[in-house]
Parts: sequence; C-alpha cells; structure tokens
Amino acid sequence: MAENTFTTGTPSNSGPEKPKSNKNGVIYGVLIAALVGTWGYMFYDKSQTSKELVTKENQLDTLTTSRNELQSEYDAAQARLDDLISQNSRMDSLVKTKDKEIADMKGRIKGILSNKNATAAELAEAKRLIEQLKSTTEGYVQTIERLEGEKLVITGERDYARKERDSVVVVKDSLGKKVDLGSVLHASNIQLSPINVKRNGKEEVTSKAKRADMMRVSFDLDNRIAQAGDKEIYVAITAPDGSPLAVEALGSGRFTLEDGTEKLYTVKKTVAYSTGTNQPVSMDWKQNSDFKAGDYTVEIYHDGFKIGAGKVHLKKGGLFN
Repeated sequence: MAENTFTTGTPSNSGPEKPKSNKNGVIYGVLIAALVGTWGYMFYDKSQTSKELVTKENQLDTLTTSRNELQSEYDAAQARLDDLISQNSRMDSLVKTKDKEIADMKGRIKGILSNKNATAAELAEAKRLIEQLKSTTEGYVQTIERLEGEKLVITGERDYARKERDSVVVVKDSLGKKVDLGSVLHASNIQLSPINVKRNGKEEVTSKAKRADMMRVSFDLDNRIAQAGDKEIYVAITAPDGSPLAVEALGSGRFTLEDGTEKLYTVKKTVAYSTGTNQPVSMDWKQNSDFKAGDYTVEIYHDGFKIGAGKVHLKKGGLFN
C-alpha cells in the first residue's frame, strides 16, 4: 500500500516573493531620481534667476552711470554756451537766430536725462544731441572769431587811414609852424642895464646893486618876411636867486608859450613893427624893492617863442662905492 506523505512547516522554495522586491526597488529608484531631478531643476532655476537678477542690476547700474555722465556732460555744454553768451553780444545774437532749434534740442536732452527708466537707446540719443549742442556752440565760436578777425582787419585799415590822415595834419601843422616861425621876430644886440637915476633926473649905468634904481632892457627887432603891424613883446627878468621879477601891481602878468604852458613876464610892450627894418626897442623895469647883488638874466618872447636872451651882473658895492 502506498505511503501518504504530508509536508509541514515553512516552504523550502521562496522564489515567488523575489519579483515583488525588485519592483519596489525600481519604484523607489524612480521616486528618488525624480526627487533629485526636481531638486536639481529647482537649484538650476534659482541659479538662473539669480544670474538674470545680477545681469539686470548690472544693466541698471550701467544705465544709471551713463545717465549721470551724460548729465554732467550736458551741464558742462550748457555752462559753456551760457558763458559765451554772457561774454559776447554777438554770440547772443547768433544763438537767438536758432532759438527754436536749440530749445528743442535742450528740451529733448532734459527729458531723457530726467527719466530714471531711460533705455540705452534713449541715452544714446541724448549723447548724440549733447554732441550736436557742443558742435553748434563751437560753430558759433568759430563764427565769432571770424567776425572778430574781420573787425580787426577793418579796424587796422581804419587806423592806418587815420594815421595817414594824422600824418598829413602833422605835415600841415609843421608847415604852419614854419610859417609861424618865419613870422616871429628876431631880437639882437640885447642889453640888460642897471640904471641909477640921479636927483636931477640924469641917468647913468651902474654895476652896483645898491645904486640900481631900475633895469633897462634894450634890443633890436628884425625880420625880413614878418608882416608889418603891432607886435606884442614880452620880457622876463630872473633874479640871482632864480625867482622871476614880476609884480602884478606894476604891470607884470602871464603869457602863453608855443607849447601851451604859461610863463610869468616882467614887462611887455606893443611895438609897431615895419617889415624888413632893424627896429630898436627899450623897456624899463622899476620894482618896489631893492635889487640884490648877483647875476640877472633876461629873456625876450614874441608869439610864444623865445627870440633872445641876455645877462648882467650886479656887484654888492661898498660904503664908498
């Protein structure tokens, strides 16, 4: 009879359970890979975003710097234009002829530079307009320099013409002076004589200061071309101490020399002169004080010109002289 066999306990073959364990491992692997991928993506995305932010910040900094530089450049160009206008009226008139063009240019520049969100293209436009403004200003300067050069040429020509005219006047005046000098009388045989007047009225020349009562100036007038007529002759006597002998109460005064200055005269006399003659003239000076010892000089003038001079020495004189 066949034996019946029964199996008890744990099965000896666990083969069917192994496929289930491999499947779970794959799932876990996929999940972990997905998680790592998600983290990697998130890290990459965050990194890219940070880079974009840094790039944008750099771009903004660059635009801000450019705008600030352009503002400084524009301010300098504006200051240059204003300075030239204030210093030169011609510059002002030149600018006024293009008021609308310059105003539009400056308005557009200001509009761009005042906009904090201005784009690179707009800043480039502002830079171009600033360069145009500077170029326009320098063009004005060159125009003014050209006009000033023409002015200098005209002024030089005018000055040359004035000098030419003045030289003609000088020559004319010189000829006039020659004519004047030709009509001035000449004094010769000049004598300055101290005169002693005695009680009986008799006069005699003295060399003693104490005895001198007056000074007599005598000379001859002559001129071959001077017109006949009354001639005013001035005599100036100078004392030994260098002071002029001139007392207004005794007829002294002032006259004008040919150079326009004035001089004191001692005595004067109107002489009726005849052309071509050798005419003797005499003038007396009697002062209200004593004459001092020393050298006396005399100068004779006609028409402001000195026509002769002389000198005399007076001695002091003693008790018995």
